[in-house]
Amino acid sequence: MIAYSHKGTVSGTLTVPGSKSHTIRAVMLGALAEGTSVIHNPLPSKDGLASLYAARTFGAEVTVDEANNTWTVRGLGGRPKAPAGVIDTLNSGTTTSFALGVGGLVEGYVVITGDEQICRRPWGAQARAMQELGAFCLHTRPGSECPPIVVGGPMKGGVCHLNGFSSQHISGILLPSPMLDEGCDVEIRVEKPLEQPYLQMTIDWMRRYGAEVEVAPDYRLFRVKGGQKYVAQESTIPSDWSGVAFPLVAAVCTPSELVISGVDFDDSQGDKAVVDILIDMGADITKDREGGRLVIRGGKPLHGTTVDMDKIPDSLPALSVAAAYAQGDTLFTNLAHVRVKESDRVAVMQEVLGKCGADIDITADSMTVHGGRPLHGASVPSYGDHRIAMAMSVCGLMCEGEMEIADAECASVSFPQFYETMNKAGAGFTVKD
Repeated sequence: MIAYSHKGTVSGTLTVPGSKSHTIRAVMLGALAEGTSVIHNPLPSKDGLASLYAARTFGAEVTVDEANNTWTVRGLGGRPKAPAGVIDTLNSGTTTSFALGVGGLVEGYVVITGDEQICRRPWGAQARAMQELGAFCLHTRPGSECPPIVVGGPMKGGVCHLNGFSSQHISGILLPSPMLDEGCDVEIRVEKPLEQPYLQMTIDWMRRYGAEVEVAPDYRLFRVKGGQKYVAQESTIPSDWSGVAFPLVAAVCTPSELVISGVDFDDSQGDKAVVDILIDMGADITKDREGGRLVIRGGKPLHGTTVDMDKIPDSLPALSVAAAYAQGDTLFTNLAHVRVKESDRVAVMQEVLGKCGADIDITADSMTVHGGRPLHGASVPSYGDHRIAMAMSVCGLMCEGEMEIADAECASVSFPQFYETMNKAGAGFTVKD
């Protein structure tokens, strides 16, 4: 699918779908819990559905009520089954890490794979840490730490070590740890934990389901006792702050008036920091905490700033578009982990924004956007990355001429009906198969 975007504005009120990160955690915990969990407002994207498939493949019973956007998961009481088939996590890195971790509880073996992008991403760090805890992990391709991966259990507990480069790897071990046998305690030691809000999100969900977790204030040490139980819960998934970033930037960088509803300012999602970053750059955004809304009056001048992306790696594509609109230089730091997402988002955003007239310098760990240059539409690839597709669609709203984004259907990975939702607010996107 090709998406086309032209200079324009957005107005009215829109609501962003539920969080992908919260959805996947709720599903996987529901699968491990005793009893039946009910999940309201889950994100029915490919990533969310990948977690449902993984839960079913491990033996959980899952019911989907599309009319009310509710999922029901009948859990396994901490005893996932060795599946008859392969677990295909599609394009979901989070599901891959959680499936790998849950596989360490199985008496038998599990084969975990994903799409072409997942099979280019390394999971060796998590596999080695799980081996320290007694799991069997085998990468099927010699010389590669990427899926397919064969994992087996049960893990016996102990001390494991991770560099902290990916929070997914830590979360993938944390989640199943309470399900180990009594006396099989787990201690995770982390060298330099990045993406800390995602670690806190995992801990919050584990505690919601009844597990006890000890965590150091700097997230370098975690302790989890074995022999615990997860108890089924009823929960509602909040809006995805990573998805909020795109209509937010669209409104801030054009003469728009937009309300984004259904947001939770107390949520543990790190990407809510995008709001404060944009305000710091000069954006006119009002936080309506009581009403759960953002009120944006766009088109105001923005100025460059410095942004540490350590905790909010998913927001680089959206923020780099805002940086191109702003006057002056914006420096993004701590980007090494951003290069190993669905695409190398540092190099890709330099490429696609460069095609539109932006001036961007990058290093292995940073990006400098020299903002304020006139931007024009261009034909750009999405590289199958949902955040690239959405960022460049939004960028087209502030460009002269037409923006053409290839493979734009990937936006549905985290924001189903992105183009329809934005068009209800007047974005004027068109899509063609």
